[in-house]
Amino acid sequence: MSVRKLKPITPGQRFRVVNNFDEITTNKPEKSLTVGISKSGGRNNTGKMTMRYTGGGHKQKYRIIDFKRNKFDVEATVKTVEYDPNRTAFIALLEYADGEKRYIIAPTGIKVDQKVISSETAEPNVGNAMKLKNIPLGTVISCIELKPGQGGIMARSAGSSAQLTSRDKKYVIIKLPSGESRMVLGECMAMVGAVSNHDHMLTVSGKAGRSRWLGRRPRTRPVVMNPVDHPMGGGEGKSSGGHPRSRNGMPSKGYKTRKKNKASNRHIISKRK
Repeated sequence: MSVRKLKPITPGQRFRVVNNFDEITTNKPEKSLTVGISKSGGRNNTGKMTMRYTGGGHKQKYRIIDFKRNKFDVEATVKTVEYDPNRTAFIALLEYADGEKRYIIAPTGIKVDQKVISSETAEPNVGNAMKLKNIPLGTVISCIELKPGQGGIMARSAGSSAQLTSRDKKYVIIKLPSGESRMVLGECMAMVGAVSNHDHMLTVSGKAGRSRWLGRRPRTRPVVMNPVDHPMGGGEGKSSGGHPRSRNGMPSKGYKTRKKNKASNRHIISKRK
């Protein structure tokens, strides 16, 4: 995967850095695995705006992703690697031996015609899904479940990965992308390999219009608002004082919001950096 800097033939392309999409093999999704998706524009069922800075965006279709990888002991062939407008990672289309097709999050290095499988006895090869208790120590993993059968919810974005570091009875200890070390049940599933499109972080949009294509409206800085709109608003010029905080008064800049008696605290070995 690589990125490309455009020649500035227009103002919007002067700082634009785009993805080369070297891994992408087709630009048409599998029709049976796509559904229409409607946008709310940040409004609720009564039409009231409940989420700011949301609206517009290019028309998209949702790709149904198999996060559970619960088709066990049936080998699948990678047919295509595709772009997905709903996420930063690429997706891969699998065709199983019985003819069924499913999308999965594409790991780094996956190729067309490669064989992958979801099994307890599988080899720890890139793209295979296994239970954490069967994955060798030190393996780089992604799409990790927190509860058995829940489906992968951790380490799913572009370029992210976790590492399985040790075992403790029925738990395994994994180091997450945030730096947190955490215990997860060994019965949970995970995919071997890091998530694809690791160069996503190097891209530069180049212009405000690209944010509008993604459904993001312009964001107003709190310091230029009025006191009635935000705790940091008001004052003459840039002289408005006060500590950085959210609209409802929650301090920012490192203020801890996690509850001290949260049930899952006992599973955290070391907190994130």
